[in-house]
Amino acid sequence: MNNSIANRLEQYTIVRPQEVLLVTAEIAGETDEIAIFKGFSSSLTRSTAFDPDVPVIPEGAKIIKIDRLKSPYNPEAPEYIQQEMSWELMESLLEEVEI
Repeated sequence: MNNSIANRLEQYTIVRPQEVLLVTAEIAGETDEIAIFKGFSSSLTRSTAFDPDVPVIPEGAKIIKIDRLKSPYNPEAPEYIQQEMSWELMESLLEEVEI
């Protein structure tokens, strides 16, 4: 099983489909915002590869913060569950659901 950050976050949203994750990460020296929902990731600021095997959050990316939101995600009126989580806090949630 692939235990990359991207894969673990995607797996989390499969286990908890009522949530959307908004991840702010530093990738190659640039800040990117990624939405993850029901096992799929998509960059909100950069183009996303058509190939689902190309991770939107590559190895070496630095997670700045993660927001948990109720789905469906409405950018006009987001419903936050938890904001500005650190990677360490998110890891504890991943462990709770055995990911």
